[in-house]
Amino acid sequence: MDNQDLLEAINQVMPYGKYKGRQLLDLPEPYLVWYHSKGFPQGKLGTQLALMYEVKLNGLEGMLRRFQR
Repeated sequence: MDNQDLLEAINQVMPYGKYKGRQLLDLPEPYLVWYHSKGFPQGKLGTQLALMYEVKLNGLEGMLRRFQR
């Protein structure tokens, strides 16, 4: 994972579900915890959701907000 991957994950828009249209960084922590317990989807989106779970779990979202587009 590099800086570009992190920037893409921060600005990725959720493509489906209850939070369709929200950037992944703006997803509520309980939703990411639910995905963590259920299992993240396969592929790039799953990797990005897992990263956002770690970001939220460690309280780092405030530091990353300035990189949102």
